Amino acid sequence: MTLPAPPVAVVGLGQLGGSLAAALAAAGRPVTGWDVDPAACEAAAARGVRVARELEGVVVLAVPLPAMASALDDLTVAPDATITDLGSVKRPVLDTVGARYGSRFVGGHPMCGTERSGFAAVDPALFAGARWAVCLDEGTELPRWLRVAELALAVGAEVVPVTSDEHDAAVAAVSHVPHLLAAALAAGAAEAGPLALALAAGSFRDGTRVAGSDPAFVTAMVDGNAGPVAAALDRVRGQLDRPWPELVAAGHAVKAATDRRRPVRVPLERSALLELGRAGGAVTRRLAAFLEGWIPE
Repeated sequence: MTLPAPPVAVVGLGQLGGSLAAALAAAGRPVTGWDVDPAACEAAAARGVRVARELEGVVVLAVPLPAMASALDDLTVAPDATITDLGSVKRPVLDTVGARYGSRFVGGHPMCGTERSGFAAVDPALFAGARWAVCLDEGTELPRWLRVAELALAVGAEVVPVTSDEHDAAVAAVSHVPHLLAAALAAGAAEAGPLALALAAGSFRDGTRVAGSDPAFVTAMVDGNAGPVAAALDRVRGQLDRPWPELVAAGHAVKAATDRRRPVRVPLERSALLELGRAGGAVTRRLAAFLEGWIPE
């Protein structure tokens, strides 16, 4: 017999949290939301989200990194609730929120979002097709991990099992450093003068898109992951020192690689799940005692 899905409570109703709450409400899933901004609460309520301070089931922290540790202080959280988050850095959250809630905490990070922010940027389809890292650290309870994974699957994401430290090293390369490179590209073009900016077209637009993100958000993200970001930046600097034809060819080869996938079935077991994530694969569906997914060929 299939057990009913637990209710979900989302704290922080900006772009990520509001989009998650809206997607769940649209699917008929019981969802409660809370935000310190009354306008965000009103916007969520208009999408069918119940606004309340009493939280149960799977409680999702969708607040800025500096607010993670205290986000639940003035709220009532059920003693058996599973706590997860949507933060872009995992080790600092594990060391604070994870230390507070112990085995009830499961870190998470959906790899989606735009340079926009706030409840005006809510999009219920935001997670469709996105990769969602769900952390399997030492001490993570598999049943709670599965609850968070099923939440991600319910809104159309694919789940990548990973440890917090592995996550931070990976996203430093593919998310955090790109924010710094976008800022550097924009600032460098500005130094070239108004003519350069007037002639900027698609490549400049695409390369600098995330430079429009909230500076406070980006600063907190890279500061919270300083070690991996520094290592990833060193790799980029090393690439820029290569002869230009070699660099262009190497980058092109990465982008031109095929994305063929092989379907796999994985048991609900920590080492097997982490092996899937390390191979670049993802979980797409639960099937009884197994999880179905894929790995690159």
